[in-house]
Amino acid sequence: MIVHGFNLDDDLVCEGIIGDGCGGGRIFAIKNENLVAFDPQTQQYITLLEDIINPKKISKNGCIISIELQSNLLKFDLSLLSIV
Repeated sequence: MIVHGFNLDDDLVCEGIIGDGCGGGRIFAIKNENLVAFDPQTQQYITLLEDIINPKKISKNGCIISIELQSNLLKFDLSLLSIV
């Protein structure tokens, strides 16, 4: 399904659910080795994390965005804006 130009079926895209704790309603994606958040209301992007090499998949649960890489797993906390 395409939403605001993002293919939500893509492994490198996930959607924040309103009421899940952090980032509700935003779309998160890996673009050009960066984790970005897109806000549909303002139509603005923000870069959250740079230099993500060989990403395979991202997912979101509450405030944590999990980024599956070829060799390990990164967890990015939206409430802290840092890797945990």
